[in-house]
Amino acid sequence: MRKTLLVVWLIIPLAGFLYHLSAGEAHGRMDQVGSHLQSGRNLARQAQWTRASQQLQKALELLPDDADELRRTLRLELAQAQIHGAGLPEAGEDLKKLLAEVTADDTQPVDPKFTAQVREALASSQYYLTWLMRLEGMPETDWKPEIESARQNYRLLAEQAESAGSSSEVTRQLENLEAAIRLEQMALTDIQGLPIPKPCQNCCSNCRSRRPSPKMGKQKSDARGASAGKPADGEGS
Repeated sequence: MRKTLLVVWLIIPLAGFLYHLSAGEAHGRMDQVGSHLQSGRNLARQAQWTRASQQLQKALELLPDDADELRRTLRLELAQAQIHGAGLPEAGEDLKKLLAEVTADDTQPVDPKFTAQVREALASSQYYLTWLMRLEGMPETDWKPEIESARQNYRLLAEQAESAGSSSEVTRQLENLEAAIRLEQMALTDIQGLPIPKPCQNCCSNCRSRRPSPKMGKQKSDARGASAGKPADGEGS
């Protein structure tokens, strides 16, 4: 009996030490996550998209397995930075997965506002990817599913905004929907004559898998033409 008590007496301090050591490592890791996250957000505010993406990716990699809510938030912010920083195709793919997760998770209800943000980011990525694919002369069978999905997402966002009684949001999403419809209906020659949207400029110049063909010549690289309507997410000048 005495031996048992002695063993327990010796184990308790060791267990406490190991617990504090583990907790210290966890706190230190979360401190690193916070540092990378803050840096990424600051860089995004300065439109330094590539560096912002790098910092957000580091924060994402350091997250513990049980931080589901923060992981989803980080994935959205990372995708939004990638859309503007030469990661358009990758952002679109992860946003599709993220939207599927937040709309299918019945065990942990997700804030409808966050789901709407994910859906709008996905629609924007699909809009810009369609623009880029059409500039490259890709067949309709490749780009049309992207723009049709963008249209459906913008329409749903407009309907949800109407249900919520937000007239300004309804107007904004309807403008996005009209821009998507316009892009689908435009002739390729008309698209080639318009300035390239900013996210497409970044992707065209840096993403090898989405680089335009040299035969297409140089395109303008500032604001979009008035005939193209308002950009899907308000980008451009």
